[in-house]
Amino acid sequence: MSSREKISHVDTAWLRMDRPENLMQILGVMIFAGRIDAERFRRTVARRMLRYRRFQQIALQGADGAWWIDDSDFDIDAHVRHSCLPAPSGKNELQKFVAEMASTPLNPSRPRWEFNIVDLADSRSALVVRIHHAIADGIALIGVIDSLTDAAASAPEDGERRGGGAERHASRDEHDRPGNDDDAFWRVILEPLSEVALASIRVGGHLWAQYLGLRNDPASVRSYARVASAIASEIGKLALMDDDSRTRLKGKAGTVKRVAWSEPVQLAEIKVVGKVLGCSLNDTLLASIAGALRSYLVECGDDVDGVDIRAMVPVNLRGPDDVGELGNRFGLVALELPVGIENPLARLYETRARMAELKGSYQAMLTFSLLGFAGMAPKLVEDQILSLLTSKTTAVMTNVPGPQQPRYFAGSLIEQEMVWVPQAGDIGMGVSILSYNGRVQFGLITDRNRVDDPERIVSRFAAEFEKLLWLVLLEPSDRLANPEVVEGDLIRLAVQPGASR
Repeated sequence: MSSREKISHVDTAWLRMDRPENLMQILGVMIFAGRIDAERFRRTVARRMLRYRRFQQIALQGADGAWWIDDSDFDIDAHVRHSCLPAPSGKNELQKFVAEMASTPLNPSRPRWEFNIVDLADSRSALVVRIHHAIADGIALIGVIDSLTDAAASAPEDGERRGGGAERHASRDEHDRPGNDDDAFWRVILEPLSEVALASIRVGGHLWAQYLGLRNDPASVRSYARVASAIASEIGKLALMDDDSRTRLKGKAGTVKRVAWSEPVQLAEIKVVGKVLGCSLNDTLLASIAGALRSYLVECGDDVDGVDIRAMVPVNLRGPDDVGELGNRFGLVALELPVGIENPLARLYETRARMAELKGSYQAMLTFSLLGFAGMAPKLVEDQILSLLTSKTTAVMTNVPGPQQPRYFAGSLIEQEMVWVPQAGDIGMGVSILSYNGRVQFGLITDRNRVDDPERIVSRFAAEFEKLLWLVLLEPSDRLANPEVVEGDLIRLAVQPGASR
């Protein structure tokens, strides 16, 4: 087996995107029910994670391109660390530690990942995970982390009885897998209806139906022309996209970060409220986030009339054959959060409408192509592409589905999970939604120059959702279809500070 592998153009783009203000590392946090066994944890990581060759390789760039090079001096102890926060250490101290790690570069002379066990004063442990984006995207890394955990505390350390998921994925050399390296990128460029493109089209049901009709009847030149026209239109929209609203959340990024996360919200409640209101789970979550941002800006004394905050949202472009593989296989779509709408029901319905429009777009496919071109082009060109995608954006927002049953890491129960993808360019805010074990966790990472107190935003998330819950509980269903008819006492009751069930 060769000691080096070519880094794909898309992964090269993420490798070169590092800058002091925004490091390209995916950041994760786990909080355990008790104190974790550090030595068992180390053994678990060594046995399971290192089945993936990529985590023992160094990313190097040279005149002949970017390469994964096997680390001949690999040492697991350089990647599994152990820290203790001084008493009294609780949530606030852990959040500060996580923010510091978010601003600390990974060592480029080693494989770019690190697990840090953090002992808290309340006899619990936390885990802070940092993995460079060039290794894999968030969807792939959730699978990697899941392969390190078990369904029971008593599971064997080698994980063989769990089905060997990590070994099954890692036993297939990434050098040999279909679509490796630049194939996926060139398929998108040269063949608009390739498998990667189809993954984007699947986001919109009606576009998927159009494709099936075209595939069954290749002579349907008009249908092909409509698809080509839609792609051309999306290119124009992306290039000519206006800046989103200027708020205190947007500006020159710095090197100091702030991190905060909310208390978990029951996933079943959000699903029920969304179903009653005819909205998806994502619609409901995003509208609640828009409400939390609006409430924060209002408290800061800012004018929010007509304000839209644009967030770049990753869209998974992996096909069935890509499950379990590393690397980056996603595009981005630009979602404008209707922060300027005060009525929570109207804000939800507007969010739903904007999400529906995005589901019928080709933005994800196009941004994936742009990232591939950026990794192939000189650094100066990549910087210009990056500026195009980030200068008109306030935040990066991810919604990651985690395991919906309790999981154990090295025998310790995982109570909470959070994950953030990096912000590029001068984007100063990362919004994270992660579901785990029947609950939803809302997290925020901000630039200190923009938001020095992100806990004031995350603390509003549950209250914003409860506004919708109150309306579902108190309003007749026939009135909920029209936000204007519920502008009276019930809306005023729902928006009262401190309202609770």
